[in-house]
Amino acid sequence: MTVEPWNATDPGVLRLPSGRLVRGRGLRRPAPSGATPTFGLYLLGKTPPAVTWESRWVRWPDFWLPADRTQAAEALHAAWENAATGRVEIACSGGRGRTGTALACLAIIDGVPAPEAVAYVRRHYHPSAVETPWQKRYVARFASPRPVI
Repeated sequence: MTVEPWNATDPGVLRLPSGRLVRGRGLRRPAPSGATPTFGLYLLGKTPPAVTWESRWVRWPDFWLPADRTQAAEALHAAWENAATGRVEIACSGGRGRTGTALACLAIIDGVPAPEAVAYVRRHYHPSAVETPWQKRYVARFASPRPVI
């Protein structure tokens, strides 16, 4: 079932090259008004708050990398797949480091070459996305062939 997508001009919404729209945000700020996600991916060091939509949690401490990289890759692929037909939200506490890193990995899944993914997210999402050197390396090493759908 396809739902109305995010508005591409809303704050935090990233358009991937395929046209998929994904919203990044920081959980420390109130949720934007309007439509709610149909799928959320929450990147936190502790259990995220409960939500009424389908969601996944990746244990990912602030300023670091995911505790389980295989689980993170699976969750990122699930987010990318859900973005084809629904409203996907990716969020951490501040909405920049972990969220930006995840969005850059989604861009790679969507076909952006890994060496260009951080710049793509900084240009189209937020200029300070992907905050640490190890987050940049994680993106550079994130190898993910584009799934066939």
